[in-house]
Amino acid sequence: MTLPKLARVVLWMVGALLSFSGLAVSIRLLANHGFSIFEILAIRSGFGLCLLTALLAVRPPVRASFRANHMRLHLVRNVIHYAAQYAWALGLTMLPLAMVFSLEFTMPAWTALLAVWLLSERLTPSRIGVVVLGFIGVLVILRPGVAAINPGAFLVLAAAFGYAITMVATKKLTATESTFSIVFWMMAIQLPISLAGSDLHAFLTLGAKDILPLLGVGIAGTTSHFCLSNAFRAGDATLVVPLDFMRIPLIAVVGWMFFNESLDIFVFLGAAIIIAGVLWNLRAEAKRPILAEALEIAE
Repeated sequence: MTLPKLARVVLWMVGALLSFSGLAVSIRLLANHGFSIFEILAIRSGFGLCLLTALLAVRPPVRASFRANHMRLHLVRNVIHYAAQYAWALGLTMLPLAMVFSLEFTMPAWTALLAVWLLSERLTPSRIGVVVLGFIGVLVILRPGVAAINPGAFLVLAAAFGYAITMVATKKLTATESTFSIVFWMMAIQLPISLAGSDLHAFLTLGAKDILPLLGVGIAGTTSHFCLSNAFRAGDATLVVPLDFMRIPLIAVVGWMFFNESLDIFVFLGAAIIIAGVLWNLRAEAKRPILAEALEIAE
């Protein structure tokens, strides 16, 4: 890989890491300001849908690739994805940010198991490894029997399982649908769900303190997909995914600076064990065809 190409990957991943961190902080702040998770997700979906609709109107190539050949699968995928997003966002209000991001990285383990069941893929030694090390990493982070387990941890693990189902559905959709179509229908399907659970009066009583986190949810919720997508297009997953793990130390520092969260050594140790399994499996999977689009829009 040449230096300019490597530099592009790094720059896109810096954008993605900052976006994911900004999104987490913005969700935490809006929740502290009294917004419900439904209302926060409505802001994210509404902003993204407006942006994608504008692109659809002004970009003929985008219109040419826009389609919905499997609307039933879109619906199933996005209902599950919405439930996972809700659980993840709620977990952000209950747990230290670093713990949320660490537990979220169990998604590859769930995906490996689901791919065997739903896609008839083989359970290779590396896939068994990512499952086993993921389980051990979770035990190290939560320390059952030693430390009290926050119920929010189960929400985040459920979110990771939901994201894994979404990953498998995305892999099926990428065979016939463009990335734009998948993300557009995600926003279009999830916005009405969010609005149905929202108190619309909350949007009419916005204060000055809400403006920055509102922009953070709307912008970071969109740029995270955009930056991660372009990182995968600029370089191999074997480079992009390890850089993505920088989310954990970054969000730990953010949580310490903005929310006075302690830097828990067990969270870092458990995250390292989970990451080791993911990297082992990633190296093995690098010898097989990789559907980057399935990775880039699973978040």
